[in-house]
Amino acid sequence: MTELQLSTAIEELLVARNPRNMQLARAALEPGYYLRAAQYLQGIKDTIIIGTGFPVTSTFETDGPVGAIALYDTLEALGARPILACGPPLSDALIEDYRVLQLTARDLEAAAEQAREQLQLLQPAAIISIERPGLASDGRYYNMRGEDITARCAFFDPFLDHASCPTVAIGDGGNEIGMGNIATAISALDINASVTHCDELLVADVSNWGAYGLIAILASWSGQDLLAQVSPVNILDYLSARGSVDGVTRENTLTEDGLEAEEGLRVIQELRILTGFLTD
Repeated sequence: MTELQLSTAIEELLVARNPRNMQLARAALEPGYYLRAAQYLQGIKDTIIIGTGFPVTSTFETDGPVGAIALYDTLEALGARPILACGPPLSDALIEDYRVLQLTARDLEAAAEQAREQLQLLQPAAIISIERPGLASDGRYYNMRGEDITARCAFFDPFLDHASCPTVAIGDGGNEIGMGNIATAISALDINASVTHCDELLVADVSNWGAYGLIAILASWSGQDLLAQVSPVNILDYLSARGSVDGVTRENTLTEDGLEAEEGLRVIQELRILTGFLTD
């Protein structure tokens, strides 16, 4: 199997369940997008900023942080220096155990200033957004229910807008950072779509799974079964103890987007089979 064939197989797998019409989004993307995104990360030994965190009620949802932590651990094991960028309460939950860049700005102008300052200071080699709310055309943030969540959102869009390094975004519904790349294609979806762009957009049925897709390709290059080290259940347990909720049910459970953790484990198993680390 060629690298492009592997990437295309991963892309098909990650939207196979299609609960939020991401097969439509996939059709708008040039095949090989997971491969191209992974190539941005290949061999990096410098800083990589990983933005995540989607507010739900007064806390944060499980989709996004699980994948961000899995990718953080993987990139660190490969020699990079990842940093998680998020706002409170997620940043407060993570800061004792991870390198965290706290997104503190409360308006877009201040956020742009923070982004410029931090980009100059950190000089990242790549920026990744995983399930981050993306600004809609009216400059506001909305969730999947159409509720305006701007007052509870940290701003990460300016980090991608002002970056001089490659930018990657993962989304699963249309309202996340990066979906501006395919705004016309997803205009029929019942969602307040994001207009924020990125260099390479990745779609998946659950954004956490998109991180696993990236890890799968990095694993194929390294010759290491990197996904064998990823435990969604352990990460969910860690986040749950710090107040996370499922973004669909809004309950403090070990689930992601209404799906049991076993669904994520099955995806990881299927990715390990595709990359040859497991036999079918």
